[in-house]
Amino acid sequence: MAWIQSLLSVVVVSLVSLVGLVTVSADAARMRRTTAWLVSFAVGTLLGDAFIHLVPEVFERAGGAKLRQSLLILAGMMLFFAVEKLLRHGYGHNESGGRPELAAMNLIGDAVHNFIDGALIAASYLVSPALGFSTTLAVVFHEIPQELGDFGVLIHSGLSVRQALALNLASASVAILGNVATLWIGAETGPLVSDLLVPVTAGGFIYIAAADLIPELQHDRSMSALLTQGVLLAAGIAVMVALVPVS
Repeated sequence: MAWIQSLLSVVVVSLVSLVGLVTVSADAARMRRTTAWLVSFAVGTLLGDAFIHLVPEVFERAGGAKLRQSLLILAGMMLFFAVEKLLRHGYGHNESGGRPELAAMNLIGDAVHNFIDGALIAASYLVSPALGFSTTLAVVFHEIPQELGDFGVLIHSGLSVRQALALNLASASVAILGNVATLWIGAETGPLVSDLLVPVTAGGFIYIAAADLIPELQHDRSMSALLTQGVLLAAGIAVMVALVPVS
């Protein structure tokens, strides 16, 4: 059952890459506003999943190895920092101007990111369906603004809308490989994979929210933005609270 649920979840996550279709008819101002809303909600879901679902699960399973699990959470943050740093080495996300290497770098970085997402979803399902579902939701909501950005980079690099959508979907589908690999390894090694990947997932989600997404919300310093972002962030956390199993 974990295989079916996990694979269905990662297919849904991969299809999020087609969100670029909504930008075809939308004006720039509307897209900036919508993306800001999605980022705010994504911060709430990521932090909510990390601190309400993943971290408690990590320490519940830790027994007397709480220091090791704490270090694995920190290792997850450092891993995502290192991966992002390496992928951005010599490459600025804000560069523009019909350059195929810009599209190539974006697709390579996105593929690695999606492979990790697929692995994290699988590791969560190996623990429990509830944890897998909450992690899938968190991934979906942080993927939407990211995929919108990736689509914009591909178009900016000189690709047509059809080419950008096809390549973005291909890159997103790499998540399925990460998912299957983790499920297969997990089936062979029991709880070892989830014991390692769940704390790494928690650290990764905290890093993405704190290092990548929250700084994006700081660009608009108006009081209306503070109110809107705060409400949406709280809504994302509330969704994760609602997914806590009733004991």
